[in-house]
Parts: sequence; structure tokens; C-alpha cells
Amino acid sequence: MRIFLETGRLVLRELTEADADLIFELDNDPAVTRFINGGEPCSRDTVRDVTLPRLLRAYEWAPSRAFWAAEERSTGRFIGWFELRPLDQDGPGEVELGYRLHSWAWGRGLATEGARALIHKAFTELGVRRVMAQTMAVNTGSRRVMEKSGLTYARTFYGDWPEAIEGSEHGEVEYALTRADWLSSRPGEGRTHVW
Repeated sequence: MRIFLETGRLVLRELTEADADLIFELDNDPAVTRFINGGEPCSRDTVRDVTLPRLLRAYEWAPSRAFWAAEERSTGRFIGWFELRPLDQDGPGEVELGYRLHSWAWGRGLATEGARALIHKAFTELGVRRVMAQTMAVNTGSRRVMEKSGLTYARTFYGDWPEAIEGSEHGEVEYALTRADWLSSRPGEGRTHVW
């Protein structure tokens, strides 16, 4: 198992098939999935046969940009996962930043800490030129993480979702940050944020 990065409080490591039970618990927290599927539970079979293979498949064509299990550094406890996934298989130009953390881990700044570290890695090591993230417009918690991580509002859009969930009538929002804007906000060596 490969460690992708460490922050003050987090370790982001490669996901493996052994994480199926951890993903199952995460995806069965209705607060966590409220803005994903309306808080509906999922089965172990779905996690084993659909969810985890989808997460692991990203390593095949983007080993340094994929989905990463997040653990507390101090305890090793699984808190969720982060995503830094290319939107184009031909290059690292644009990546999607994402995160899904257990509700008991919310409100501690862990999502922001992980997101900032991934943005830093994307722009300094991975050759990324733009980081974007999306969520439902009504998901104020996730929007705050995006803003605290340095992303700014780019647009609101409306998808044609097969099953509408409460709040979807307000649309989805996209936030983004370019490498040029990130660099211009970092005078000198560019280390203005505390990770």
C-alpha cells in the first residue's frame, strides 16, 4: 500500500480491496450521502462490485491522481477518502478535487486540510493547470471547504439526474482554481498557507 501524502493530521494512502468494509460504513452514513443519493443506504454487494472497483480503476490510468483513503495520523482511523482525478486521460491539465468524510469527522478542518494539501501537490508536483470541484448548490458545508481551500465559484449548472433528491432543483455549483491564480496568491516561495 502506497502513501500518497501526509499532512499535520492526515495520511492519504492508496485504496485497496481490503477497504471494502470501510467504504461500506462510510456510504451508509445518511448524513454523508445526503447530497449524493438522498441518504439512501447501499449494500455490501454494491460496494464490493460497483463502488470500490470504480475507485480502484482510476489507478490504472492515473496512478498519482486518483482516490485516496484518508486516515488520522495520530490513530490510523479511517475518516473517508479524497479524490484528485484527471478529467482528461491524455494529461493532467485539469483535475477534479473531491472528498467524502465520515460525519463524525466534520467540523474539524480535516476536509480543508486534505484539500489544500492535494491542491499544493497538484500544482507543484503533478503539472496540473486547473483544479475544480462540484457539489449541490445547497451543500453549504462542502462549498465552505472549497472556498477555504482557495477555490472560487465558477458556475451553477443543472444536470438531468435520473432521480432528483431534495435540493437538486437549486442545481450544482462548480468551484475552481488555476495554477496561475494559486501562484499569484502565494508571495515569495508561495508558502502562505499552513498545512
